[in-house]
Amino acid sequence: MGWLKRSKNKISPETKKKVLPDGQWIKCNSCGELLHVKQLEVNSWVCLKCNYHFRIGSEEYIKILLDENSFKELDKKMKSANPLNFVDTKDYNERLKATMKKTGLNDAVRTGLGKINGKKVAFAAMDFKFIGGSMGSVVGEKIARVIDKAYEHKIPLIIISQSGGARMMEGALSLMQLAKTSSRLARLSEANIPYISILTDPTTGGTTASYAMLGDFNIAEPAALIGFAGPRVIKQTIGKDLPKGFQRSEFVLEKGFVDMIVDRKEMKNKISLLIEYTT
Repeated sequence: MGWLKRSKNKISPETKKKVLPDGQWIKCNSCGELLHVKQLEVNSWVCLKCNYHFRIGSEEYIKILLDENSFKELDKKMKSANPLNFVDTKDYNERLKATMKKTGLNDAVRTGLGKINGKKVAFAAMDFKFIGGSMGSVVGEKIARVIDKAYEHKIPLIIISQSGGARMMEGALSLMQLAKTSSRLARLSEANIPYISILTDPTTGGTTASYAMLGDFNIAEPAALIGFAGPRVIKQTIGKDLPKGFQRSEFVLEKGFVDMIVDRKEMKNKISLLIEYTT
């Protein structure tokens, strides 16, 4: 009956568990697979098992989509003010300072000029880490200015949207950015300069109601949340269950609100091809 006995040498209360190095592994939100950060980075932050697209920031999009060392940032030092002296759970000024310190960003969008496969482009990438990627006066102004750069240099415009909507702390001043950016895009369209809008997870609210959906090509990443009001708010308003996959890229494509869904790993070459077709 030796097989019923355990060797004391193999069992010890002091046996140490294997501990994974902190910050080097990430669990996929979709399939639960444990993924190494370096593997994810090489794979454009897309799960190697289920193709889940992790939410990434402006810095990562710049590395993935633009040619190496080609990005020249514009209006980097522009920061939001607090014209309404807004206070909710925290003073808006304090919220801005804390977010800047935490993220290393001055606001929720980075803009500049760069190249995609050698082709010059005007480029903007929003960043959800900065107060939910909300669109305030600075975001609207920086977007308007990069549109002007595209118009001035007669080069294609690329905007990556990632936003929870208008920034409530700036009230009507935030909503005014919808008209400002949309009018600039109308001028760009009249000059026959292509604008490619990329919608990532999430793209909602005032951003969706303005420049995010005004592209000559509206491209979505797989399974991105795209809409005006969120599904929870809509469900509460109409009092009915929503269809499966409601407001996700695939559902929105089926309804004709986006032109195509493109995997992040293929996005750079797809944009390059569209630029070739339109310039």
